[in-house]
Amino acid sequence: MGLPERKRTATEARLAGLTLPTGGWAEPARRDALSRVTAMGLPQRRDEYWKYTRPDSLLDPEPPRAALLEQGGELVFESMDRLKIVFVDGVFDPEASDALELEGVTIDRLADARDADIHWAKDFYGVLEARGQTPVERPFAAMNTAFATDGVIIHVTGKPSKPISLIYIHRSEHSDAILHHVVRVDRDAEATILENGPAAARFNKCMEIDIADGGILHHVRAQGRDHERRAVTHVFARLGRDSVFKSFTLSVNGVLTRNECVIELTGDDAIAHVAGACVGDGDFHHDDTVFVTHDAVNCESRQVFKKVLRNGATGVFQGKILVKEGAQKTDGYQISQSLLLDEDSQFLAKPELEIYADDVACSHGSTSGAIDEDALFYLRSRGVPHGTATDLLTLAFLAEAVQEVEDEALAKDIISRLENWLARRR
Repeated sequence: MGLPERKRTATEARLAGLTLPTGGWAEPARRDALSRVTAMGLPQRRDEYWKYTRPDSLLDPEPPRAALLEQGGELVFESMDRLKIVFVDGVFDPEASDALELEGVTIDRLADARDADIHWAKDFYGVLEARGQTPVERPFAAMNTAFATDGVIIHVTGKPSKPISLIYIHRSEHSDAILHHVVRVDRDAEATILENGPAAARFNKCMEIDIADGGILHHVRAQGRDHERRAVTHVFARLGRDSVFKSFTLSVNGVLTRNECVIELTGDDAIAHVAGACVGDGDFHHDDTVFVTHDAVNCESRQVFKKVLRNGATGVFQGKILVKEGAQKTDGYQISQSLLLDEDSQFLAKPELEIYADDVACSHGSTSGAIDEDALFYLRSRGVPHGTATDLLTLAFLAEAVQEVEDEALAKDIISRLENWLARRR
């Protein structure tokens, strides 16, 4: 059956403004991705997994304008010792970046590596994205695989002494950036990847992560600053035996942000945690869509998402745990909660469990509510001003998500950022 006329027309118009890169080992994967996105079509509001989020501004052939925010104060992660890799409006900036050299890891630009005759990423580029299209189609990810011209290819072979920091800078009010990263973590290797910055007026980013047996990857990102930006991001992760993947996202500001995370636990005793803390004010729409597949024995997954919304802001959570037949002793936990600071904001949630094994411990829950009036009264009765009391209770609400960050220094920095954001809007 062909695509509905409206979806076909919108897809053709969006893709017409893009140029498919040719040549190199990535070309077959790109052409396959192009055929998939053409067949499935870019999403419309009627699509099941887009009914809470309007994709219109992501479909426009021309990116909407996003005003630049004057830079002030220290940026997130700025005080950390890290290997900095900088992209300006989706293009690698070698002058602002450190040398792509660090013990225990090799790093290449996608733009350079794709022209090599032989490269390890040939067997990984687009593979996890393609796997992640079943059972739910993710057409913006397929579009990314087809058209991304820049990004990094990271091969973790040991235990680097410092994090790898991907910094996204927004300088053009009409920039339209597409980045694709590939990360391979070898057996018993361990690394931390940081991401921060507004990136572009409109941003499409895909990160494919393959973690071998015993490998560990920590992923922490901060999305904020320029409020008028729009972004759709995808993380595809595949975990081997005894491996660990932990991802945390801090989101503040943004007219539209859609973060999708697709995780496969394919090796026994693997652990995957994905969490997010989000604070939104006014014209703000934030969507977390997560799909975790348990396909091995004795694996653990956690989804912890907290959203604080006010002045008409909207939060969305769509999370699913799929336990396949034979994936016994699965421990799957999912919680999504919102704190609505007024009656104009809304939180839309769709938690799901689909289980085909009988020896499992899986749970999911979703709540939405206002500030606890008893707790607020308690603080006020002890002389705490109303605004400060509200901020304290808000930070307490977000704490469970922030606790998913193992690095204490990073967690403290995130809490500090949240405190400052709340204080500025008191």
